[in-house]
Amino acid sequence: MEQLLKKSPRIEVVDALRGFAVMAIILVHNLEHFIFPVYPTDSPEWLKILDQGVFNGVFSLFAGKAYAIFALLFGFTFYIQTSNQKRQGKDFGYRFLWRLVLLAGFATLNAAFFPAGDVLLLFVVVGIVLFLTRNWSDKAVLVASVIFLLQPVEWYHYIASLVNPAHQLPDLKVGEMYAEVAEYTKAGNIGDFIRGNVTLGQKASLLWAVNAGRFFQTAGLFLLGFYIGRKQLFAASGKNLHLWIKILIVSAVAFAPLYTLKELVMESSPIIRQSVGTAFDMWQKLAFTLVLIASFVLLYQNKRFCGKVSSLRFYGRMSLTNYITQSIVGAFIYFPFGLYLAPYCGYTASLLVGIFTFLLQVRFCKWWLGRHKQGPLESIWHKWTWIGANK
Repeated sequence: MEQLLKKSPRIEVVDALRGFAVMAIILVHNLEHFIFPVYPTDSPEWLKILDQGVFNGVFSLFAGKAYAIFALLFGFTFYIQTSNQKRQGKDFGYRFLWRLVLLAGFATLNAAFFPAGDVLLLFVVVGIVLFLTRNWSDKAVLVASVIFLLQPVEWYHYIASLVNPAHQLPDLKVGEMYAEVAEYTKAGNIGDFIRGNVTLGQKASLLWAVNAGRFFQTAGLFLLGFYIGRKQLFAASGKNLHLWIKILIVSAVAFAPLYTLKELVMESSPIIRQSVGTAFDMWQKLAFTLVLIASFVLLYQNKRFCGKVSSLRFYGRMSLTNYITQSIVGAFIYFPFGLYLAPYCGYTASLLVGIFTFLLQVRFCKWWLGRHKQGPLESIWHKWTWIGANK
């Protein structure tokens, strides 16, 4: 193994947790038809009821939370890479910036088949915060994470509206952009589809993230993952497990009132919904995200549970490959230039498609990792990251 004694050992629970996050993302994307909202119109009543239950269940559990886990682990991975280089007396920061440039390429590849743009490009933009804070103290990193997660921009807009009732959030025209995206997607021309996705679709996605509070939340999650890595909180020790129990309890208790407050705020004026409502929405999702993470970490200490989810470790080690290929497969299944099954797949059928895709990807991951050290895209990313470097 390459420089085994100088590198941090893999933490199995992190691989499994990353696999869980990507699996959940795939299920949500399938229910959304990869942001192509075309569904059956003549389903029997019993199927409509089942579909609504499936939608509510999957979105309540995973929407906005799976991505958050993915983001937090991005920050954790940055810690692993930084610490490995620091042991050799090297600064990983500038190499990380080059790694983000490469990630922009993968984001473009994924966006080509995903009409709503791609979260990986958001990671590229926000990832700069990790470069800027890489040498900060643990306390400074944690404080910065909390500030970002508090959604200061949303509170600025709310306070500004109190001072000036005429104050409005800037109109970023996201709705108009997505309407244009929907038009060329329905037209079924694959050339227009790809060109539109990597330009207009990416722009719409980034601006939607601004409206949804995801820029600051992602920065906060990156830094939180970085902090967790520094404090070795994923390591299986009695002290850490007690901490995860406390996180689970506090997050579970906080979730209900935060969710209730979010629902109440959403009945207020537009400016309050768009500012305070966004902040509370991010907070209740963060609370539930921490419930999922803490529960997974604690359950993973049980050998039976660990055995049941062992496939997620392989899946998580190839998260980039799996994330991008699910977009390609989904586009082929649902969109007009492919099989165009969107009008025939309600939420239940789409969930089954997502599960089937996930299971196929798991089999491929096990086969591939039995023959290679990394996934195909992970290997390319790794090799190109270290071009011209002596690790």
